[in-house]
Amino acid sequence: MFTKEKLDYKAIALPDRSDMSDAQALEAARTHLAFMRKRHSVRDFAPTPVPREIIDLAIAAAGSAPSGANHQPWHFVAISNSGVKHQIRLAAEEEEEKFYAGGAGDEWIKALEPIGTDASKPHLDIAPWLIVIFAQRWGAFADGTRYKNYYVPESVGIATGFLISALHHAGLTCLTHTPNPMKFLNSLLDRPASEKPVMILAVGHPATEAVVPEVAKLKKPLGEILSVFD
Repeated sequence: MFTKEKLDYKAIALPDRSDMSDAQALEAARTHLAFMRKRHSVRDFAPTPVPREIIDLAIAAAGSAPSGANHQPWHFVAISNSGVKHQIRLAAEEEEEKFYAGGAGDEWIKALEPIGTDASKPHLDIAPWLIVIFAQRWGAFADGTRYKNYYVPESVGIATGFLISALHHAGLTCLTHTPNPMKFLNSLLDRPASEKPVMILAVGHPATEAVVPEVAKLKKPLGEILSVFD
């Protein structure tokens, strides 16, 4: 953590270690890949409640992510209140209407066609939880003095990946949603100007009739996403 007082470097023995043979590591990697390939983004949620403790634990896992200078420049707001979720939906749909009415440009709209999205976002009401992810652009000490955070987008991106993985591991599904702009979330959720909302995650169980776009299963082959120098 970061404090106003000087903190000296102090090394401690690695507290956790996983000792696997190459064969065990290979099997673990294959198992994890198979598991993550079962993760899907859905827009059709069941209203089935999800206990808060599961959300708490998933966010705690996100909070264990590495970050620039260990500043942990993130804040998560979890919302199950139906009234607040509806306010978020209304505000998000207002921005989405502008987006689909021409604000996005023809190329972007064309890219979204095979995904099947539009300005209507009922999942923001139906999903039992919304998690809003904020990036803390700077921090402040108790006396109001500001300090800089480092590698904020990278750090928050890593933590968000941890969160999505943790939710999937708990048997939940989520949908990433990024209405633009999202400044309405600061006032609605009482977050300071130092924080920038970067994403809304709708979280819950998929509805019985849930579907996904066929193209969502088309992933780039390993040869297109990996270069190796060995």
